[in-house]
Amino acid sequence: MKKNFNLIFGLSVIIFLFVFMFISLFHTPYSPTEMNIRERMQPPSAEHIFGTDQFGRDILSRVMEGSQTAFFVGFVAVSIGLIFGTFLGAVSGYFGGITDEIIMRIMDAMLAFPVILFALMFVSVFGVGIKNTIIAIGIMSVPSFARITRSGYIQHKQFDYVKSAKAMGAGPLRIMFLHILPNVISPIIVAASMGFSTAVLSEAGLSYLGLGVLPPSPSWGRMLNESQIYISKAPWFAIIPGIFITLTVLGFNFFGDGLREYADNTEK
Repeated sequence: MKKNFNLIFGLSVIIFLFVFMFISLFHTPYSPTEMNIRERMQPPSAEHIFGTDQFGRDILSRVMEGSQTAFFVGFVAVSIGLIFGTFLGAVSGYFGGITDEIIMRIMDAMLAFPVILFALMFVSVFGVGIKNTIIAIGIMSVPSFARITRSGYIQHKQFDYVKSAKAMGAGPLRIMFLHILPNVISPIIVAASMGFSTAVLSEAGLSYLGLGVLPPSPSWGRMLNESQIYISKAPWFAIIPGIFITLTVLGFNFFGDGLREYADNTEK
């Protein structure tokens, strides 16, 4: 049987990042917010593995704590999109008709807005901070989950097991969430993996623009913003958070592709 490289690589990267984040919950080499002007802009060394920033803060410690922000934003934002998107997609696909038309036209209108643009508008109106960043990203992830779920429900509601459940007196909610949902969960899980990388990238973009996580809390996007004027004399300052953003996005995208390949091979 052919090895699923995408799944193996993606899972390996995710495990590495999760362990990295988990360790940061209990220990970082230095305080992520501790300033030491005498050690500012130090290159990578045995004392500071990833070097220091313009305030002498240890970059490894800040990247470690920034991973908590990335995972927290990704998990909560995807959960919002998953819960509401799956529910709306299930209702739309199962009932069809005018209900389907209304829900899908709303989803289409939301899809017309790029995630980052809507998030910019949202935080501009309701204020800057991680809470509003998560809500904005979560709202904009609803349509993708809704469309994927709807597609599965339209297909499965015609199957014999659904007709049998109706004949036995099962109600719509029971059929939707106990009978059909377990059979359409695979593409939803793949979408959640892809959505996680999108959420991390969106948060990094907002923090880069100064509209995401507020200082002094570290964020990979904000670290990139702070490093841009020092790129020529302290390239490690920009390269390190950039690498971790790239690894996170690649890891979850490869993982999602691998899950899709696995599901396709299982169905054959």
